[in-house]
Amino acid sequence: MANEPIDNDYSLSRVPEGAKQPLWQILMIRIGAICCVSQLVLGATLGYGMTFWGAFWATMLGSVILQVVSWALGTAAAREGLSTSLLSRWCGLGKNGSAILGGVVAISMVGWFGVQNSVFAEGMLSITGVLNFPIWAIITGLGITLLVIAGIRWIARFATVFVPLFIAAVVISAAIVLQDHSLIEFLNSPHPGPELTFGTATTMVAGGFIAGAICTPDYARYLKNGTQVFWMTLIGTFVGELGMNLLAVILAHATGTDNVTDIMMATSGVLGVIIVVASTVKLNDMNLYSSGLGVATAINALFNVKINRNVMTWTLGIIGTLLSVIGIINYFTSFLTLLGVAIPPAAGIMVIDYFILKRNRGVLEKTRPSGKLPQKVEKWNPIALTVWALAFCVGEGSSILAIGIPGLNSLIFAGIVYWGAMTIYKSVKKVDVVKFKETDQIL
Repeated sequence: MANEPIDNDYSLSRVPEGAKQPLWQILMIRIGAICCVSQLVLGATLGYGMTFWGAFWATMLGSVILQVVSWALGTAAAREGLSTSLLSRWCGLGKNGSAILGGVVAISMVGWFGVQNSVFAEGMLSITGVLNFPIWAIITGLGITLLVIAGIRWIARFATVFVPLFIAAVVISAAIVLQDHSLIEFLNSPHPGPELTFGTATTMVAGGFIAGAICTPDYARYLKNGTQVFWMTLIGTFVGELGMNLLAVILAHATGTDNVTDIMMATSGVLGVIIVVASTVKLNDMNLYSSGLGVATAINALFNVKINRNVMTWTLGIIGTLLSVIGIINYFTSFLTLLGVAIPPAAGIMVIDYFILKRNRGVLEKTRPSGKLPQKVEKWNPIALTVWALAFCVGEGSSILAIGIPGLNSLIFAGIVYWGAMTIYKSVKKVDVVKFKETDQIL
């Protein structure tokens, strides 16, 4: 369906060459998804409990690993023009497995949409002092939903405006601080708060972006090739992850607090606070966007029907908004954290299946020039689904025992075990390419 209308954003088809976007626009979305209030909070937390160089190496270790995953999944998406959940059909999970992933991603992302909307509404209430929290939650939630309805182009345009403003506000704050202090002073100063261990800091950095890394294909599919994906992830890491984190570390050292609102008020004033709070939109629009794509894929896989993405986006946006209005979202975060451990194993399986096992690369490459998807698709992959369940248990167990980075542990475990299990199965069956039962592809 290469001629699918742009307003549906190709939720169930390949993105055609004519709809591909310039690298800089997709890069703005990427940086915008990282440069947000939560990233400043993370950096300030690191700076409050660590030295500058301790925070630097924790950020490097925690982010670079995930950028490799982002680059791999994003490259597959750019080649095939497919979102995360739709790509998973031909990357190990099969049609019904992709429905599970789409559902998990949808619930997780719409949940975080509600959480971030609460932050945005509370920020607007504290800044303006007018109306009340429920009214602001409705205004902000429906406003972001309207932006997502407009599609990837308007999301990119919004990011193009607010990403530079956000970065400028943080840089100005740092410059104001450095007027009365030398940079060397902060590079070597002790942390102002209780000590944060290196392992904990690395876990925070990696855990904070792991879901975002796995949803990279949702916008990387609009890039032309893997080279553009590489530059998107590299620049995004250094500007969004490393740059924002380290500026926040300096600000935390200078102000002696990890409270972002207090930091911005003490440096760049009300305007800086407004820009920082408004930047929440740049992350939250992608939460809702990925959620809509996940639901569209899940419903199509389960019922062989094609739903309108706009209708689904409105539905999910209203649900997320209502959750933030009634406050139930405050009791939902533990469940969302649990889902955060459930998503990464799928990424490990997808990377191994697409780049190493290459089970469906041939049929994807054959149909790519026509802009269509293969007529048939694997219905189930029992090995992948078993490995996914085991990897989830590993991730959750490491979370309970505080061993390593739960999401990363489950991702690596899934990739290694899936590769080993499929290799053994292939040798036992003595076949060139392992394929399970296929079914007609209805889109």
